[in-house]
Amino acid sequence: MISVQDGQNRILTQITRATSPELVPLGKALGRVIAEDVRAPFDVPPADNSAVDGYAVGSADIPAGATRDLRVVADLPAGSVFDGALAAGETVRIMTGAPMPRGADTVYPQEVVTKLDGGRVEIGPIAKGANVRMRGEDIHAGTIVIERGTVLRPQEVGLIASLGQVQVTAHRRPRVVLLSTGDEVVEPGQPRTPGQIYDANRFTLRGSIEQCGGEVVDLGIVPDVRDALGARLADAGATGDVVVTSGGVSVGLYDLVKEVLDEIGAIEFWQVAMQPGRPLAVGRIGSAHFFGLPGNPVASMLAFMLFVRPAIHKLAGRRRLFPEVYEARATETMRKKTGRREFKRGILQWRDGGWEVRTTGPQGSGILSSMVAGNCLIVLEEERGDVAPGEPVLVEPF
Repeated sequence: MISVQDGQNRILTQITRATSPELVPLGKALGRVIAEDVRAPFDVPPADNSAVDGYAVGSADIPAGATRDLRVVADLPAGSVFDGALAAGETVRIMTGAPMPRGADTVYPQEVVTKLDGGRVEIGPIAKGANVRMRGEDIHAGTIVIERGTVLRPQEVGLIASLGQVQVTAHRRPRVVLLSTGDEVVEPGQPRTPGQIYDANRFTLRGSIEQCGGEVVDLGIVPDVRDALGARLADAGATGDVVVTSGGVSVGLYDLVKEVLDEIGAIEFWQVAMQPGRPLAVGRIGSAHFFGLPGNPVASMLAFMLFVRPAIHKLAGRRRLFPEVYEARATETMRKKTGRREFKRGILQWRDGGWEVRTTGPQGSGILSSMVAGNCLIVLEEERGDVAPGEPVLVEPF
């Protein structure tokens, strides 16, 4: 039996390169992984500009302790440039974002200026440089603003747009071929016999794959027919970067699946020291990485999160492969056997100045509703035993 961390390390060691880069229009780049550093081609802002609507003045005209009148010589809307330079005793009415006129270094907000007759305004003391955004205060030209391996969020997309770029170089989404095996599962919407169940795993796994940046190729349900299973798995290995199945990996069961996998690929069957989800099959089919996940729905989702998700992240070129974990206070007793890592579905909430967590209730590996009720995993390390109320535990928010 191997530990969770050993299993993760062995899987990630087999992935030596990310998917190839491709050009992606910026409007479709959300969620994509940058394949090369993004550098600023110019300063941002490209020139000193006003942070407010108001009046631009030179610091020599700012009164020290009284007020004075200035003559308004122009209106300067955003997107325009003032030709010439301010002379002593002059001001320009300026809009937010407009470049500062030559000779001006300070902006009075319009609400603190008193307008006078004859195109003049009255101003008082103000700090030199007030309400001015300086050239390059956000980004200097040549600076790396987004590192390769970053997953693009709306703010990164907006930043790239502010640099004038219309496309990005991103890694191709890893192609993940997904299928369920067995005569006991049936497609939702179809009639089922008393001995059959609807195939939930393929849908939870499809959502999980798409959520972590993969492109799904859904091959549906494969019956327990040797030739059909072999042909479908061989086709999957030739089609995808990753092949994911659920069910048929428990020791002593589904010998047909194991025999077929042994013939068409290099597959290992692991017993992982974890609860739920101990059985796992990993290896290769053709050029694709293969993962055979447990059939119980919670165990299937958990095995995906622990072993498949980081593999997809590495194939996609991400820098961060694993989610953050945090500490919370347990509010109930949690039973735990030493020697294995346990993952309980939990409800995390803020109360009395700190985070606290409780389980969702029964923790069976077939209780998919526990994943719906929960908002986190409670991660109990191998060496840990029972948890008493008030003790700290690690949590991984969904």
